[in-house]
Amino acid sequence: MAPPLLLLLLASGAAACPLPCVCQNLSESLSTLCAHRGLLFVPPNVDRRTVELRLADNFIQALGPPDFRNMTGLVDLTLSRNAITRIGARAFGDLESLRSLHLDGNRLVELGTGSLRGPVNLQHLILSGNQLGRIAPGAFDDFLESLEDLDLSYNNLRQVPWAGIGAMPALHTLNLDHNLIDALPPGAFAQLGQLSRLDLTSNRLATLAPDPLFSRGRDAEASPAPLVLSFSGNPLHCNCELLWLRRLARPDDLETCASPPGLAGRYFWAVPEGEFSCEPPLIARHTQRLWVLEGQRATLRCRALGDPAPTMHWVGPDDRLVGNSSRARAFPNGTLEIGVTGAGDAGGYTCIATNPAGEATARVELRVLALPHGGNTSTEGGHPGPSDIAASARTAAEGEGTLESEPAVQVTEVTATSGLVSWGPGRPADPVWMFQIQYNSSEDETLIYRIVPASSHHFLLKHLVPGADYDLCLLALSPAAGPSDLTATRLLGCAHFSTLPASPLCHALQAHVLGGTLTVAVGGVLVAALLVFTVALLVRGRGAGNGRLPLKLSHVQSQTNGGPSPTPKAHPPRSPPPRPQRSCSLDLGDAGCYGYARRLGGAWARRSHSVHGGLLGAGCRGVGGSAERLEESVV
Repeated sequence: MAPPLLLLLLASGAAACPLPCVCQNLSESLSTLCAHRGLLFVPPNVDRRTVELRLADNFIQALGPPDFRNMTGLVDLTLSRNAITRIGARAFGDLESLRSLHLDGNRLVELGTGSLRGPVNLQHLILSGNQLGRIAPGAFDDFLESLEDLDLSYNNLRQVPWAGIGAMPALHTLNLDHNLIDALPPGAFAQLGQLSRLDLTSNRLATLAPDPLFSRGRDAEASPAPLVLSFSGNPLHCNCELLWLRRLARPDDLETCASPPGLAGRYFWAVPEGEFSCEPPLIARHTQRLWVLEGQRATLRCRALGDPAPTMHWVGPDDRLVGNSSRARAFPNGTLEIGVTGAGDAGGYTCIATNPAGEATARVELRVLALPHGGNTSTEGGHPGPSDIAASARTAAEGEGTLESEPAVQVTEVTATSGLVSWGPGRPADPVWMFQIQYNSSEDETLIYRIVPASSHHFLLKHLVPGADYDLCLLALSPAAGPSDLTATRLLGCAHFSTLPASPLCHALQAHVLGGTLTVAVGGVLVAALLVFTVALLVRGRGAGNGRLPLKLSHVQSQTNGGPSPTPKAHPPRSPPPRPQRSCSLDLGDAGCYGYARRLGGAWARRSHSVHGGLLGAGCRGVGGSAERLEESVV
């Protein structure tokens, strides 16, 4: 009795309606209604015979294969306005009868290749109101032939699987509005003969490529299925590329132009056709000629202006279009980059800028200098290797190389950061196209090249590393005998030298001492001027006093009218008048006139000597100069 009872219980459980849901059995079709029930996941005990399942307005976060397993009869599945962020691979794998799938109002960010696998008869797919930024190219492959309604509006899509959408012959409605789409591939809708509504509102489309789909317009007589096209809210660039669209009669749409400036804000369908114009390309700047050493990177630049923006192409010396490869790469902005140059890359390159209004060209000359292989070093087989230059330089510097009777190379006037390279004229029988200097230091093994004209026999090396040892070699480059020959090179000589160490402390002290001495000198001049002015005022005041002598009364008598004169009254002796101060002039020989000036000058001199001596004793003693020498230079 146990097994039959268990089967009965399982059967009754399978047919039971989930506790928070409402089940309706109408016309032999079961509907399970679980909307607004606060569900966190799909109820596991949903009847597998359900035809309609509504799970909208809940809090479901993820979907997986167990949620809809064995529900082969499900036709309508609604999962709108949940919190779904992830759909597992083949979560709808058993829903072979599904016709309508609503996933709008969720939090989906990405749809993988296997997210929507299973519903091979799907007709309506609603994915609006999510956060979709990427849809895998094969996400719609299982229902390309059956899908009739696709809604991808209100997402963050920059690209959609155009190849898949273009292969949906039964598609009637396509909503792509309110996304970030900035370009439509040409012919993306050419095969959608049943499409009756296309909504591209509020994207980032500046132009629309001509497509047979758009020519159907709204004229019912022109096509049995007229197209309703909406593309307002896009930053349309009204130039000659949109002239084909302007010629379509659409009097009731509200599209406006965003550019060029003369047409910005104007009603698209009211702009005359003659104002939809373009500007032909103009090469603004480009590389005139470029010389590089063999094996180095060559970058050819070409910039063009025009409306619309020109498309850039490069044609090589062999009159063939230069495409992207492992060695060369052409960028959309007009830059051509050759990673490792060879002798076959030399020649004239043509930059071509094209747009619907015309084209413009410019020529760039590339010269590839053969990589010099100095000395007698070579790899096995007689072919020089990439490190022969550095090896020959070190060999010659150490005295191990055998050189011909060539003029010696000397490096003189060596400082901490520079050195003068000198060499002789060489053998007059050998023509010289140019000289090449190669050197590297003990601080960096990178070999540095310098090209010198054939008329020069001196070259000043700058930006050297202080206190480093350098190996230097000089090579002469001779012109090639024929157009297919390589440039001939020969080694003239090598040299070894060392730069002086840097001494920033002494320089800083000298500058400080000079600055202090200058301050003392200026102060002394000001004090001397003040003394001269004071003495001049004193001399002027003394001269003015000598010109006005005071009246001296020694005997005073009174009138008596003939009577005897009174006896004069004795006056007490007066103290002698104060001795006037002696004024001095600088042109007098009296030592007392400028004793104060002497004392002040001596004080300044002692202070200057003490400052100079202290600085020199602290900073530059034993570094390369004496206190006496620095003071003499200051004076």
